[in-house]
Amino acid sequence: MRAVKKQDLPTKICTVCQRPFSWRKKWEKVWEEVKYCSDRCRKEKK
Repeated sequence: MRAVKKQDLPTKICTVCQRPFSWRKKWEKVWEEVKYCSDRCRKEKK
């Protein structure tokens, strides 16, 4: 398996801070459900 360059990883916009964030290995199975870039943003959601 060939590695994917970081610049080629999928990205999303955080719904709280509106900043872009990219795919992480820990989100591999739940990427479609990820909405927040960090625990801080997840805790600040309303």
